[in-house]
Amino acid sequence: MSDFERFKEIQKKQKAYALVLGVTNWDSHTEAPKECFPYRSEMLSIISGESFSLSTSEEYKTLVNDLMNQREELNDYQRKEIEKAKKNLDKIDKIPKSEYIEYVRLQTMAQRVWEEAREEEDFNKFKPYLEKLISYQKKMVAYRSDTDTPYNVLLDDFEEGMDMEKYDAFFTTIKEDLVPFVKEVLAKKPKETPAFIHKSYPVENQRKFVEYLLDVFHYNLDRGLLKESVHPFTWNTHSKDVRLTVRYLKDYVFSSIFAAIHELGHALYEQQVDEMFDMTNLKSGASMGIHESQSRFYENILGRSKAFWEVHFPKLKTMFPDQLKDVTLEDFYKGINWVDETFIRVEADELTYPLHILLRYELERAIFNDGLSVEDLPAMWNDKIKSYLNIDVDKPSNGILQDVHWSGGMFGYFPTYALGSAYAAQIYYTMIEDIDFEALIKANKIDKINTWLKEKIHCFGSSLKPEEILVKVTGEAFDPSYYIRYLKEKYSKLYLE
Repeated sequence: MSDFERFKEIQKKQKAYALVLGVTNWDSHTEAPKECFPYRSEMLSIISGESFSLSTSEEYKTLVNDLMNQREELNDYQRKEIEKAKKNLDKIDKIPKSEYIEYVRLQTMAQRVWEEAREEEDFNKFKPYLEKLISYQKKMVAYRSDTDTPYNVLLDDFEEGMDMEKYDAFFTTIKEDLVPFVKEVLAKKPKETPAFIHKSYPVENQRKFVEYLLDVFHYNLDRGLLKESVHPFTWNTHSKDVRLTVRYLKDYVFSSIFAAIHELGHALYEQQVDEMFDMTNLKSGASMGIHESQSRFYENILGRSKAFWEVHFPKLKTMFPDQLKDVTLEDFYKGINWVDETFIRVEADELTYPLHILLRYELERAIFNDGLSVEDLPAMWNDKIKSYLNIDVDKPSNGILQDVHWSGGMFGYFPTYALGSAYAAQIYYTMIEDIDFEALIKANKIDKINTWLKEKIHCFGSSLKPEEILVKVTGEAFDPSYYIRYLKEKYSKLYLE
């Protein structure tokens, strides 16, 4: 048996552990009873420990290192697998197993405590867990690197090749080129929010409309599943098991509609990865930035377009005849693109959304590079939201407790949401030169758009790096000016003309 064949045998066992852990995590976020978590966290820590032992065994490390030295003798995909395996090994190799197990136990409990703290509007309940999560992340970064900029290590975990210098340049563009435009739009928009936006929409009919959207976007239910969760997300193990969740708010129907379309962007990406990658470590999306480019593309560029609702607004009206009785298509189009100063990131309009990400980026940067304490986090959050959007946080669930990511230790993830939105705009301007995007939407042929994205992006899984994909699709390296152009073109027509 060759070294590569033995590597694949061990990798298959790693995938078996990942499946058990992943399905259990999915259940934790969707259906698990509240009182199961202490026992569950203990059992998951044992399984995670076994997976950790397999992935740091002397045999596995020797195989990966030897194959790295032989990688020029491997084919292109095998070489990429080994390079990725080496990077993943380097992340955990120096972490003591006992600390890794304890961290997994902490993550499992922290997610449930976050949900309870959010429901009870009690940050102090979550605070000790957040402090421990941050402490563990700092220690784990120190095991991996002697860098004096630990946040760069975390940023690279979610978007390979990105660091604070690049993100700082990107967010400087947002501040200088977009923030003044946002303020101009906010100053000139009508004062009264359209009444239909916050009417009461029965949840049962919202569920039916979301199920209708699954068909519209050609999401394969033989390979997928829809559930509810406190915070919408998408999860998968391979292209034939890709699941998504939404949440339903009775007084804000847009939450479920656009969360569903956003998560469908993630899910369609994973369902359209070439099956040849299913049993490899190249099976998933290229990066979180590229992943968010797809979710934000579907949610905003496609899902908030007038062309899309020319086709599907009549269906929505049949679901909610009383709420939308006197609402025209033009009214509805302006409503789904209503710009406002709002607390909740996942319900923010497309124009102010990057300011929510900027806030989180600056907080995480301060936590890991400047020593910002958890004690001071809520006050700094509130100050920044006041500065960027001129609103005063009234309760923790509208501020520091609104996002699930920190409860899972996902520091460094948030910037990819804004980066992904910018990637999406750059991809969009290439797409409309290649296919008649609007005509396909009006003809209800979303599958043709899916196919374009599959052939250009999705099919490659993570066999290409983010920058390689962007250059391959658009012919250019990342250029945030496309994002500014897209937003100004769209929202000038809506509010300033």
